[in-house]
Amino acid sequence: MFKIRSDPLRITRVARILRRFSIDQLPQLINVLWSQMSFVGPRPLPIGDIEKRLGDPGQQYWIEKRESLLPGITGLWQVQVRSELSFKEMLALDIFYVKNFSLFLDFQILARTVPVVMLGKGAY
Repeated sequence: MFKIRSDPLRITRVARILRRFSIDQLPQLINVLWSQMSFVGPRPLPIGDIEKRLGDPGQQYWIEKRESLLPGITGLWQVQVRSELSFKEMLALDIFYVKNFSLFLDFQILARTVPVVMLGKGAY
């Protein structure tokens, strides 16, 4: 979750364009076709990040539900503000998604994904 906006060691000129317009996410479509991912859902997190950073045992049920869903190419926090949130805020939006999961919400997220990607908002 730690990213530096203009990290010259991590991001080349070509990579900056790929990231800005989320072209680097296209290979994940193969995972959707193989039913290993979905179009909409929470992004997978590195092992141990939740335990290290959350510290709120009251959310444990929803965190486990979050982890039981297929990861998605896009999700609620990606269309909200992408990289502009703290870890806890990202997790809170994922938990909101889990609690309010519906086909209608998925369609709303997909519809909001297009302009966010086209404008390259928050991607780095």
